[in-house]
Amino acid sequence: MRVFVTGASGWIGSAVVPELIGAGHQVTGLARSAASAAALTAAGAQVHHGSLDDLDGLRDAAAASDGVIHLAFKHDIAFSGGFQDAAEADRRAVETFGEALAGSGRPLIIASGTLGLALGRVATERDGHGPDAPAGAHGEGPRARWATAELTLSLASRGIRSSIVRLPPTNHGDGDNGFMATLVGIARDKGVSGYIGDGANRWPAVHRLDSAHLFRLAVDNAPAGSTLHAVADEGVPIRDVAGVIGRHLNVPVVSISAADAGEHFTWMAGFIGADSPASSTLTRELLGWQPTQPGLLEDLDKGHYFDQSSA
Repeated sequence: MRVFVTGASGWIGSAVVPELIGAGHQVTGLARSAASAAALTAAGAQVHHGSLDDLDGLRDAAAASDGVIHLAFKHDIAFSGGFQDAAEADRRAVETFGEALAGSGRPLIIASGTLGLALGRVATERDGHGPDAPAGAHGEGPRARWATAELTLSLASRGIRSSIVRLPPTNHGDGDNGFMATLVGIARDKGVSGYIGDGANRWPAVHRLDSAHLFRLAVDNAPAGSTLHAVADEGVPIRDVAGVIGRHLNVPVVSISAADAGEHFTWMAGFIGADSPASSTLTRELLGWQPTQPGLLEDLDKGHYFDQSSA
């Protein structure tokens, strides 16, 4: 199968590409820079030069493929005040893929998220659908991203084998610069490893190699309109995460009050206190996906998040 992948040189995409190639697929990756193009070539993929704003280019690349995995998102502007603009660009890209693939029966898989789906209880693949956005989708940008995921699922009615893969807030692994690396950096800077309140709130997690494997299974076999959860750990208490970080950095593990969370955790304050566990039982039953990589706490304990040279 010839698979077009956006975000192919990113944290998840750079694991998805070798997963696909290893399964015998041909991959063309979207690259907006020379460095991204070089990384894709080194991985054995072909390169499509362009960006999410080049809708004609996206349409042509999708039409020439046997399936699309859409992982790209404008994170650079999303977390610097432009989340709505990033979400709108994402929707335009999905609409373009829908136009190119309509009536073909070919797969279109996009990345979505589990955070905030069902606050305070374990979310399943059945949650987060219907006319109203989940309670955790605060603000126009997050609501727009949810709506784009729902749009993707609706494309099944247009003859597209569409599905969404919901990712936990942490897709951990060696080289991760996301939430876990940020928590380590905050603990190092503040001299304490913190959690909010009693720290019992839970985050789901998955190793990025396991999530990459699920994307490959989805492009191969996911039925049209499938919602999939790339969840290995259903819910890891943030207090336990703080404990591992504190032990490795040799700093105290402390509770941060909700009133002080904004100052301590900065932009992460709105996320780190969420109790948002999630299940992948239905996904495992549907596609036979079985995570094999280390869980979050085990991966943290390996020490690579605390390598000062990469901090």
